[in-house]
Amino acid sequence: MMPLTMARTGEPGVICRIGGKEETRRFLENLGFVTGAAVTVVSEIGGNMIVNVKESRVAIGKDMANKIMIG
Repeated sequence: MMPLTMARTGEPGVICRIGGKEETRRFLENLGFVTGAAVTVVSEIGGNMIVNVKESRVAIGKDMANKIMIG
């Protein structure tokens, strides 16, 4: 298990756990980041990431990406 920020571009992963406060977890859940969902990093610029999750592209900051653990 590792944070999403450690994932390589183009490599698919599966979300194992989402950390952080309840409001942060709920925010990420509304974007499609739920346990068991497939996620792929599309690009990373300065720590900010664009990821494919549930057939959508979502941009998230480094702090949010660190809370998403993938396996």
